[in-house]
Amino acid sequence: MLKSWIVLGGFIWMISCGLTHAALELFITEGINSARPIAVVPFKWEGKGKLPSKMSNVIASDLQRSGKFSPVPTDKMPQTPYTYEDVNFNDWIAMGVDALVTGKISPTFDGKYLIEYQLIDIIRGQLTKGMSKGLLGNDQLALTKDHLLINNRKTVTEKQLRQYAHRISDLVYEKLTREKGAFLTRIAYVVIDDKVDYPYQLRIADYDGYNELMVLRSKQPLMSPAWSPDGKKLAYVSFENGQAQIFLINIYTGKREMISSFHRHNGSPRFSPDGSKLAVVLSKTGSLQIYVLDLQTREMGQITKGRANNTEPFWDPNGQSLIFTSDRGGKPQIYRVNLGDGFINRVTWHGSHNLGGQLTPDGRYLVTVHRSDSGYNIAKQDLQTGVVEILTKTLLDESPSLAPNGSMVIYSSIHGRKNVLSLVSIDGRFKALIPATNGRVRAPAWSPFQ
Repeated sequence: MLKSWIVLGGFIWMISCGLTHAALELFITEGINSARPIAVVPFKWEGKGKLPSKMSNVIASDLQRSGKFSPVPTDKMPQTPYTYEDVNFNDWIAMGVDALVTGKISPTFDGKYLIEYQLIDIIRGQLTKGMSKGLLGNDQLALTKDHLLINNRKTVTEKQLRQYAHRISDLVYEKLTREKGAFLTRIAYVVIDDKVDYPYQLRIADYDGYNELMVLRSKQPLMSPAWSPDGKKLAYVSFENGQAQIFLINIYTGKREMISSFHRHNGSPRFSPDGSKLAVVLSKTGSLQIYVLDLQTREMGQITKGRANNTEPFWDPNGQSLIFTSDRGGKPQIYRVNLGDGFINRVTWHGSHNLGGQLTPDGRYLVTVHRSDSGYNIAKQDLQTGVVEILTKTLLDESPSLAPNGSMVIYSSIHGRKNVLSLVSIDGRFKALIPATNGRVRAPAWSPFQ
């Protein structure tokens, strides 16, 4: 059983069938029938030829992936208004839609694109229109425009169109949920392509798989990427020197620095919330133990001790404790250690195995790889009530990584005998696959807010 745990924990992960990597692409596998309906009207293109990027498609996809929204298909829309003055509120209310995103895009004289977009509260707009009609005897909208939740304009280059679409998604998501959006973020992951000279590749891409970039490639295994809180560096494990060592790399300059190279194993790096420390796992004393390294002073403090294997540390959002996986009870479960007094308590009790724990940013939920009768799946445990909800049904799920707002989880899985990255919303409503095109894709890590 310990061997199975280690495989899932990330120490031996070269088991998989071939997958591709030329460009990651997200495929929806389960819908969100109970999510909130929203209309994202195709933005009007006021230039010649074809618009280089369909921004409204990106926005609709972003909102759908959160699990909180169900965009209305374009062919089901009763109208396609491009400003708030054109909206027929009754038609949208009849469909159960209470929010609408629309906009226009026009070319500028210097080769850029002017984006004008609005988020409209349909319910408030109908009430406002009714009040205005009663007062003025016509269908005018009241001058207050309280229903106009967002009314922005932005000039961008062609290369920035897709990125700015994610920005609009973030603004809409935050306005409607009061939570910060995480669509303008990236993921890091490892690709293994046995057909090339440097088969192990550390890559980054937008959260939805677009704009993929190579960060590093090696002839020896690369593992366990982890983002720094400022999004500028990645910590990772490399076997390039004949053993597991921990490095830091600046993703913009390519500058690398070796952090840990003790005898035997060095693994599972994880930055503290303020970026000043790095939790790591070392086996220099025999069993796997958790240590915390001060990145400025280089002082190393041992956190766990004993004969049990303790691994996969993850920081509490307040930086005062760590959760981790340990077999001290016989089988791997999640524990928490207080960094102030060293007190350790067990967190998970449901399921024969719980691995790779991560806490949502608010500290309420614990996401784990949970073993039950159905196999290894991603699960969510409410730390206030203890209730466990299994979020996935894919085969051999592992390496979960949370979006910085806690709304989505990306993880490794096997689908159709192939390795894929998969995505599930934290409420389990939305599920998708992100397969590649040449190689095996593993160990995803979601970036902080950009």
